[in-house]
Order: sequence, then structure tokens, then C-alpha cells
Amino acid sequence: MRAAAASLLLLAIATAARADVASEVLPHIKLPPGFRIELYAMVPDARHMAVGKDMVFVGTRKADAVWTLARGADGRVAAQRFAPDVAFKMPNGVCLDRDGSLIVAELNRVLRFAPGSAVPTQVVAQGRLIPPVEESGNHGARVCRVGPDGRLYIALGQPYNVPPREKLALYKQWGIGGIVRMGAADGAGREVYADGIRNSVGIEFNPKDGSLWFTDNQTDGMGEDIPEGSINRATRAGQFFGYPWVEGKVRITEQGYDKDPLPPNITEAQVRTTAHAADLGLAFYTGSMFPAHYRGGLFSAQHGSWNRRQPVGARVMFTALKPDGTADHTEVFAEGWLDDKGDYRGRPVDVAPLPDGSLLVSDDRAGAIYRISYTAPR
Repeated sequence: MRAAAASLLLLAIATAARADVASEVLPHIKLPPGFRIELYAMVPDARHMAVGKDMVFVGTRKADAVWTLARGADGRVAAQRFAPDVAFKMPNGVCLDRDGSLIVAELNRVLRFAPGSAVPTQVVAQGRLIPPVEESGNHGARVCRVGPDGRLYIALGQPYNVPPREKLALYKQWGIGGIVRMGAADGAGREVYADGIRNSVGIEFNPKDGSLWFTDNQTDGMGEDIPEGSINRATRAGQFFGYPWVEGKVRITEQGYDKDPLPPNITEAQVRTTAHAADLGLAFYTGSMFPAHYRGGLFSAQHGSWNRRQPVGARVMFTALKPDGTADHTEVFAEGWLDDKGDYRGRPVDVAPLPDGSLLVSDDRAGAIYRISYTAPR
């Protein structure tokens, strides 16, 4: 009952904020010609999304809730709390298995809900995703996807700005500062898929070639414009992406990592992004509503900087791909959540295509999810 009451309170606050979002956010969003943005639903602390056939699931970081979005008889999309009897802890990561089961990746647990059920089974028991002593609200927001191989992939951010040397062996063993994979139903056969990653809060598979793309957030405190953020591509298990020794061309000075020789076989990023823009969720565009330029490309959300004198980010980016599946160029697709004074109207977190070809964008500051659609000019 306590959870249900809290849910009703959050939704009441969200409803009151609807008019503010419509008047203070949407008119300022700039998009390419022919595109339109509208408010899809008010969702408190809206973070990462998983789109099913008839429903959208939304994870949260601070609200400790998972929401469902469904269209009611009045045609309006409304948020309802999913599995209110479950005590979630930072259920940021939501993803769907092939059979429609919902998987929720929490701070230190992974749950699975069969289609139509609000009663979970455990993929990874509490305290077994990472060692409990390593639990931290810093870089603890998990993201997950089920890959073409049917296995579950989860990104595990390491909890430090720069990890202490004495932690490296432990982190390598558990896949902290990397991406792990395991059985999607029972967590069996867990292994580290990729490492050398500081804090990824967005992973997605390219349906064309099965490669795994992910964002990574860079070290703070080194400068306004360094190190750059990145969007990366993993094509096989065992690839190493350089952290904590290097990010792009910038050597990491904290803990003296810049004094070490560079480890061999570093996989370079596909895209270098604006420093401290906080690249988070990403999704490949598989629909047909948008013009051909966007089809098969990659949309990604920048949450926006938190400690930069001149804030950057708070926008949606688009990366076109070359015929060989690598990145071609990156451009701004939607912006305006950051005003001219450096204040945030909203902070995009994730992007997700709907079956009709439109694109959802979540915003945890405004507590909203937007829908971007396209109509060809006549």
C-alpha cells in the first residue's frame, strides 16, 4: 500500500507538470524540417525504455520504480507502476527477451518477469551482480540488452572517477568497468564480454551485423574539453577499450596510469563526442517513417554536463553508418533542452523507436517521454 500511495503521489505531481512541459520545453526543441515533437506521457524519473508490442516499459534511477505505458480507451498514454509489490533498487535497466519477458537490471540484482506477470524470478540474486562492498550510487545505473545469441548483456560502470589500482584485479574478474553476458533466464555461464570501459549507460545491438554498440562517459576533473566521450563498437568477445590508461588521445593522470606503457590491442572508439556531454542511451533506427538518411543509423541521447562551467549536451544525436557497418559521421538531431543561459529545461536519457517508426525520447529532469514523428513536406 505504501508503494501504491507513493506511486499515486508521483503521478499527481507528473500530471501537474504536464502543462509546464508543454509550454516550457516543447516549443524550444529544434528538429530537422518535417519532424515534430510532442509529449507522449508524463513519467516520473523516466530513464531507459524497452518497447514491446503493446506496451512500453520505463526504468528509473531515483524513483525505485518501473513504469508501464499503455494507451487507454480515451486514446491517452498513461503511466502505471509495474509490479508495485516488488521493492526495486535503482531499476534503471529494462530490456525484453525474445519471448516478451521483461528483464530489469538493478544496482545489484537482475529480475525477470514472464509476459503478463508481475511476479519475478531471479536471473542474478541480490548481491551477486557485483560484490556488495562495491555498491554505489555513483555509476550504478545498469543497462541491459538481449543479444542475437539469446544471451543477456549488462554494462557495469565502475564506481570511481578513476578506479584505484588495487581494485583492478577484482573489477576485471567481475566485469566491473565492462560489459558482462550470461544466460537470459538464469544467469548461467556468466563471462566478461568487453572491458576497459569507464561507465557505459547505453548499449544496443546493430540488427544488421550483430555488433554491440555502447556509449562511455569520461573522467571528470581533467579539463573542460577533455577527455571526449565516446560511442564504441564491439564485434567479438574479449575486446579492450583502453580505460583507465587512456580515453581517446588523453592519458589518465590520476593514480599514475599515464606513467604505464599503454596496454596492447586497444579498440578505438567509433565516435568521439563532446567532452562531458554525458552520452547515455542509444538505439538503431529500424523503422520506415523517417527519411532514408536515418534508416539503419544510430540515435543517441546526451544527458548534459553536470560540472562544466559552460554546460553542453542535453540533445539527441544521430550517427550515420558506412556500408561496412562502421560510423560515418555524427550530427545533432534534436536540441533545445539546454537554454542560452546554461540552464536545463530537460535532460534526455534514452531513445527508443516505436513500431510505427516514430522515436521516443525519455527525460528524467522533466519526468516526461516525448514522441518524435515525421511527415514529408507536401
